Formats: sequence, C-alpha cells, structure tokens
Amino acid sequence: MNTLHNFLFNVYPYICLSVFLMGSLARFDRDQYTWKSDSSQLLRKGQLRWGSNLFHVGILFLFFGHSVGLLTPHWVYEPFITAGQKQMVAVTAGGIAGAVCFVGLSLLLHRRIFDDRIRLTSHRTDLGILVILWVQLVLGLITLPFSIGHSDGGAMLALSDWAQRIVTFRPDAAGLVALDWPYKVHLVLGMTIFLLFPFSRLVHVWSGFGTLAYIVRPYQVVRSRKLGLPAGLNQSPRQES
Repeated sequence: MNTLHNFLFNVYPYICLSVFLMGSLARFDRDQYTWKSDSSQLLRKGQLRWGSNLFHVGILFLFFGHSVGLLTPHWVYEPFITAGQKQMVAVTAGGIAGAVCFVGLSLLLHRRIFDDRIRLTSHRTDLGILVILWVQLVLGLITLPFSIGHSDGGAMLALSDWAQRIVTFRPDAAGLVALDWPYKVHLVLGMTIFLLFPFSRLVHVWSGFGTLAYIVRPYQVVRSRKLGLPAGLNQSPRQES
C-alpha cells in the first residue's frame, strides 16, 4: 500500500467530511440567501419536469442504497442472505436506479448546455457539479460488470469494511488495494463531491432532509389580543404602525 493510496483512502475521507460539515454550517450562517437550488423552471419546464423527477428518484435510491449497503455490518444480514446474494441484489437494484438517474441527469445536463437562456443564467458551479455527478454516475455504472465478476461478494465486503472503519475512526484501506480501478476512482470522486458540497447548489439537500422535522413539530398556537372572541377562533392581530 503506497503513500498515495494511504492518503486517498485513509486521510482524504476525513478532509472531505470535515469540509462537508463545517463548510455547510458556515454557509448557512453567513450566506443564507445563497442556500437554494436556483431553479430555472420558468425558462423551460417540460424537460426539467422529466429530468428532475427521474434524477431525484434515482439519486435518492442510490444514496440510501449505498448508505445502508456500505454501513450495515455483515453479521446483521448474514443469517438471511449471503454476501454474494446481497451483492447481486445491489447490482440489480443499483443498476435500475442508476439507469433512471442517468437518463434524468443527462436531460438536466443537456438542458443546461444547449439551451442558450439557461446556460447564460447558470452559474459555472451549476454546470460543473452536474458534469461531476454525471461522471460519477457513469463510473458507478462501469463498476457493475466488475461486481458481477466478483459474485462471491468479496468486493462488497472490502468496500463495506473500509467504509465502516472510516465512520468508526479506525481507517484501514488495505482491503481496497486489490480492487479494480473503477471502484477506486468512484470512491475518490464520491468523496470529492462531499468536499465540493458546501460550495455548490447541493446544499439545498440539507433543506430537503430538514423538512422531515415538520412531522414532529408541535402545532403553532395563535392567540388574539382582542377580548371576547369565541373560544377556538384564531384571528391574526391587527398590525400597528
């Protein structure tokens, strides 16, 4: 295991995660007016509707699939399914979700590049992050044939062990040395996306997860300043200048 491999898979993950968390917090604190997705729906909504829906459905499935697949210890699912079977399930489900996401992201990217009005009103980071996500998605699809070739589940176990060691602060990338190059490039670019996250439109993802708080938020109590109103009648107080 050489120095570059050790840096990319034992040190670089913590750099990316630190920038991801602290950068997101700093942007929310200092630049809340930029905390948005900068929708271009008014300029051309037909292609956006298809592209955005397909992309978001695919990317959410891939995100949670990767999170559960990589961070679930092997002993949890071992009594029910073998590592090889789990890997084939991941290949099948991930391949379908990846194809859906690829179509949606390609539509969004085509729209940003070839529509003059949208291209002129887009930030360079908007186009850049779409290109990076597209390349990352292509790399993920390239890994599928390699995963089928490792039907024993060895690649999945190596990736899971590395990811679980990262989150438990016991980094050890020795198991990744023997993996094929698409896996390694896919991992590095994936970590780089977390590094770029706070500086791009991707920060609106936090808001998407934040809306889940409304499920447990208590009801808002509204009381009128006026006297004599019937019980249960909510009326906004008159604003005084």
